[in-house]
Amino acid sequence: MARIKMQDHSRKTLDAAFQEFMTFKRINNLSKDSLNFYEDVFKVFGMYHDTGQLCESVTKDTVYGYIEHLQKRETLKDVTINSYLRGIRVALYYFMEMGYMEKFVIKLIKCDKEIKETYTNEELERLLKKPDVSKVRFSEYRNWVLVNYLLGTGNRLKTLVNLKWADVDFHNDMIRLSTTKNRKQQLIPLSSTLKGVLKEYRTYRKGDEDDFVFCNQYGQQIGKAGVETAIQRYNSQRGITKRSVHLFRHTFAKLWILNGGDIFRLQKILGHSNLDMVKEYVSMFSTDLQQDFDTFNPLENITVNHKKSSIRLKK
Repeated sequence: MARIKMQDHSRKTLDAAFQEFMTFKRINNLSKDSLNFYEDVFKVFGMYHDTGQLCESVTKDTVYGYIEHLQKRETLKDVTINSYLRGIRVALYYFMEMGYMEKFVIKLIKCDKEIKETYTNEELERLLKKPDVSKVRFSEYRNWVLVNYLLGTGNRLKTLVNLKWADVDFHNDMIRLSTTKNRKQQLIPLSSTLKGVLKEYRTYRKGDEDDFVFCNQYGQQIGKAGVETAIQRYNSQRGITKRSVHLFRHTFAKLWILNGGDIFRLQKILGHSNLDMVKEYVSMFSTDLQQDFDTFNPLENITVNHKKSSIRLKK
């Protein structure tokens, strides 16, 4: 009697294992943006290593070779290479956990932390100068409100475009963020200045509680690309060469730190799961932290006169 050969389920191709990984991520409600990120990362890895091969074909040497392959692409910065590594690492660690390949540690490469660009105070003054509502189109006025909101909350773009009037609690001065990177709702304070801006804006925007706060000229939800285009045009009209919406988030973090805000509250407001990114902000803006250094330095504030309080050392 012929023996039936049992299928070894631990032997899967990278393609098959990745589809299983994506299914696992989808049923765990991973955001569409994150799913797209993993798809893109896997495609880049597939340009180096044949994903039709078994998972066990990937070893530590394979990853080392992949890193060298990415480093040879002159257009890729170290931070971008680490982004690719983070993405493929999550997938490979899943394969390891499922027993499809041998376990080993995948470390990110060391890279220099660049000082993040932010808006200067002079640029912010120009961007925050209120337009004459009676003379400008709604879109320009809305863009002014957008700038106020971005600087007053530090919100990500995805969070901003999904904000509804029901999320803005004018009575308790709070904003509920329903669409966040980690898919967890959070509450952040509504500053008094932003409260006044949004209250006035609503008299022009109107809309029900379930309507989106920021809309296009037809009253419909404005998309991320729409906001990016609007900010680019608005900044250009104000003589500002910087175009990035995300720079407002960096600027919020920088000014919070320089104004003496504590990093624990900053972590919560920005929606970071830990202090790692906040620590990076402190490092990024290290040159700006020299501002008024002597004013707050404990040694400079000790009242002892060094010249008069000198002591004689024994020989």
